[in-house]
Amino acid sequence: MNPPSTGGSGAPPLEWKLCQVFGERSPAEEVPGDDVISSVEFDKTGNHLAVGDRGGRVIMFKRKDGKDRHLRSQLERLDSGFTWQPEYQYMTEFQSHEPEFDYLKSLEIEEKINKVKWCPMPNGSLFMLSTNDKTIKLWKVKERKMKKVREKHLNPYICPENAVLAERSYLSDQENINFDNGYHAELTEKIALQKLPLHELPGIADNSDDAFARCRKIYARAHDFNINSVSNNSDGETFISADDLRINLWNMEISSQCFNIVDIKPTNMEDLTEVITSAQFHPVHCNLLAYSSSRGFIRLVDMRQSAICDHSARILQDGEQCGSKSFFTEIIASISDIKFAADGRYLMSRDYLNLKLWDLHMGSKPVATFKVHEHLHTRLSDLYDNDSIFDKFDCCLSGDGLHFATGSYSYLLRIFSQGFGSEEGVTVGSRKNPSSRSSLPAAPRSRRSSISNLARGFYRQAHENSSSFAIDTPCDLKQKLLHLAWHPTENLIACAAGSSLFMYCA
Repeated sequence: MNPPSTGGSGAPPLEWKLCQVFGERSPAEEVPGDDVISSVEFDKTGNHLAVGDRGGRVIMFKRKDGKDRHLRSQLERLDSGFTWQPEYQYMTEFQSHEPEFDYLKSLEIEEKINKVKWCPMPNGSLFMLSTNDKTIKLWKVKERKMKKVREKHLNPYICPENAVLAERSYLSDQENINFDNGYHAELTEKIALQKLPLHELPGIADNSDDAFARCRKIYARAHDFNINSVSNNSDGETFISADDLRINLWNMEISSQCFNIVDIKPTNMEDLTEVITSAQFHPVHCNLLAYSSSRGFIRLVDMRQSAICDHSARILQDGEQCGSKSFFTEIIASISDIKFAADGRYLMSRDYLNLKLWDLHMGSKPVATFKVHEHLHTRLSDLYDNDSIFDKFDCCLSGDGLHFATGSYSYLLRIFSQGFGSEEGVTVGSRKNPSSRSSLPAAPRSRRSSISNLARGFYRQAHENSSSFAIDTPCDLKQKLLHLAWHPTENLIACAAGSSLFMYCA
């Protein structure tokens, strides 16, 4: 990855287009609170995409054109004007978390999925971590081929219930049949049927892909506050989970215990000045991690230096924020998300107004600042009254580290490139395609407890009270594009707009 530049040279801006939509609703249709997407994540290959929602579900998508990538490269060489659009298809979904109630603390635990993270596994298996406010779960997703039996069978010698078994036995015993022995005519006919293609074989339908998820581990009762981050280590054996005041280190195989490596809880809670907002492992070095705070600090820690890492951290801080301060200064300085570049040299952070790129070798100021909500700088008082100033937006980087993306209001996607459009960037809307289709199937939902329904009622009421302010502003504050993810190797972004998933490619 080349050093970034804020001048006139750098990566040219990309031309983005909407290539796929899942679960889009009409503007007049009310979106249930359970269906709102709360997390989006690609796996390390980019062939699978996981989406978590407020209802505790995890929906998985699989790359459909993965087997035809060699054809794509051939067509691109033959025709320079040829453009190939990646396509994903629905794979499976499962209920990851259910609403709970802690009777000791009189606290309701929502089923909302805060984060989903794919786990790197050397054998190619699909493992992922999903978490709500208190409990982390490890899931194994297994793909399998399903053979369906037709209702009408042309072959009278194969009964419906034994069709699949019969096909398997015929294929396995084909080489062992001696044609010199006097077999009956019907057996000869059965053997001849084996030479037919699978879709023409009587009684056997075409193969279809299927997948199911199984919970392998549950990591619970380790956080007193709500979990905001989960990050896998590059060693493939450990991961961290972070809440407002602590960061715990887990071993994948051990769910009964963890190690507390960061603890910023003061002896007297009245002395509390900041909380942890996000934590990420370094993508290359398994001993390094970074975590951000509500005061706008990013701390880099080395787990080899101390068992408790909060006192031996290297701080990245924007020196320009040390000037004049107002009542809203600390609020808008709070970092909602951090992401490492693929090589680990650079780090991206997102606060309420800006997107910042940091060089880990230079911690005094960011090497680039991209203004996302500059037009809202004069409306901070109204945003505070409306609680919109506390919205937490994700950020992401391209695989080559030359382009950066984050979300905004009115379901807008903001994309920036090194050296180009540092102030404006590229703005892409998520509601401009009238021909987009709904591709996300609805799953049957079980009936929920009255406690959970009461919580969702409060959620809807808070959003209805903010509608009056949204009318008076140029952007719709109810339409928040909070969660997004960038494909690890291609210029493809998946972003969540309410209950819809939009895929943009360049």
